[in-house]
Amino acid sequence: MRRSRTDQSRRATWCLLFLATVAASCAPQGNTVETALAVVSRDAIQASIDYLAADERQGRLTGTAGYDDAAQFVAQQFAAMGLEPGGTDGWMQPVPMIRRTLDASASGVTLHTMSGQEDLRWIEDAIVYADPERAENRIQAEVVYVGFGVHAPELGYSDYDSVDVTGRIVAMFGGAPSSFPSTERAHYSSSRTKAEELARRGAVGLIRLSSSTNLEGSIEPFELSWVGVDGQIADFLPEIEGHARLSQSGSQRLFAQAPVTFGQASQAADNAEVASLPLNIEATLYRRSEHERLTSPNVVGILPGTDPELGDEHVVYSSHLDALGTGEPVDGDAIYNGMWDNALGVAMMLETARALAALPDGPRRSLVFVAVTGEEWSLLGSDYFAQNPTVPAEGIVASVNLDMPLVFFPLNTVTGYGAEHSSLEELMTTEAGYEGFTYTPDPYPEEVYFIRSDQYSFVRQGIPSLYLAESIGSSDPNIDGREVIDAFTAEHYHKPSDDLTSTPIHWDTALRFVRASVRIGYRIATDDARPTWNEGDFFGDRFGR
Repeated sequence: MRRSRTDQSRRATWCLLFLATVAASCAPQGNTVETALAVVSRDAIQASIDYLAADERQGRLTGTAGYDDAAQFVAQQFAAMGLEPGGTDGWMQPVPMIRRTLDASASGVTLHTMSGQEDLRWIEDAIVYADPERAENRIQAEVVYVGFGVHAPELGYSDYDSVDVTGRIVAMFGGAPSSFPSTERAHYSSSRTKAEELARRGAVGLIRLSSSTNLEGSIEPFELSWVGVDGQIADFLPEIEGHARLSQSGSQRLFAQAPVTFGQASQAADNAEVASLPLNIEATLYRRSEHERLTSPNVVGILPGTDPELGDEHVVYSSHLDALGTGEPVDGDAIYNGMWDNALGVAMMLETARALAALPDGPRRSLVFVAVTGEEWSLLGSDYFAQNPTVPAEGIVASVNLDMPLVFFPLNTVTGYGAEHSSLEELMTTEAGYEGFTYTPDPYPEEVYFIRSDQYSFVRQGIPSLYLAESIGSSDPNIDGREVIDAFTAEHYHKPSDDLTSTPIHWDTALRFVRASVRIGYRIATDDARPTWNEGDFFGDRFGR
């Protein structure tokens, strides 16, 4: 990408700042966590944010020059810290991808009713998702309603016990029963988990029901999947030949001949009541898709461990480097800079790495720092790394993820999504406590954050993991943390206003948050025992090694 002189000057300034800061930190007093903590710098974090979230990066969209520019910046910072390149191509681990785009003019949903054929209106009633591989496909079949589409026998729940979906199109709501524990609810809310269950049971299509009055906000300009070395598209289930989403009006039309109304089905789902049944209707799902191949890199730096026995074990830090690029202008601004989501998370991971790299003798276990691509597209970069790690898979003992740390006010609580399933919960509670944070359970279980960030890719590979995140407690009694976070989510999340001018960082909290991250990594890297799943844990039993 051709860069302006201003941009080149900024790049040089940032690099000089980091090199100077690293040099200034090279007078350690001993190989203790205090040595690392003393390095944590507001200026270094701000420098990273200023570069990554600048308009010149054009929102760091996966597969674009703006993202590649950000990736080069991260690689330069890793080099300045003295880390070792950990990619398959120097600092980079290129992730091969296929991009699919729907031709809406040749895609849609048709209902076959007793009174004839009804084409649902595009956006007002229905949208269709592009096929990951095929250029065109069409499926007509009977429709069966299956509630949430969840089969969880270990929790005493199944939406499939009373229906046969073989050869049928399945209609379901998003999410999972609210009675489930938060992380299990998140797991069973996963579209991947649901699609795998559908394919296993012989379904041929999927309709996602909703109460939305308009589906325009559900349309993505394209979708992405990563492609393995064998040429297979990750998570592609060819058995599922159609995939649509219906609005409230479309869902009501789908239920027009059913024994229950759409409203009754929705109420049963809200009450976690199984109410699966055939809808006495057939539907045709048809689509035309276009495909393009591309690559986008993860950036990987390694701080080698020094212990003769533990040095071959690795603790992985992840933070997603991508944002949403450019798009629909809001108040004249079309750049989705992603300052909070997730330039700040990457800056905090870089500062964690720089602090731990200041240890004079290095950690006992090796530390791997990965700025991942494609998180906004179903965790693609972390999923690729977790399944194709650049270090021996059996040596990865834990993962720590940093994503959109909302440090707006004097936080006195943090959470660790997924930590409660392993010995990491006790470790995190202790280490975060040294920085004045109390550990709390998931404050937003309905948002299923556990499956929406990169640590979940490592959980699925059997690795004890946590997503270090803010909770809602404030040490200022005049601040309602939930209210502040909810306001940011409504006003700025995934909008152009998530930029360098949106919401001020509460720097005391931000620095304590980074120090807590450093403490957690140091503790995992120095403990004699590696983290372990709790006995009888749902995720440990399902995915553990």
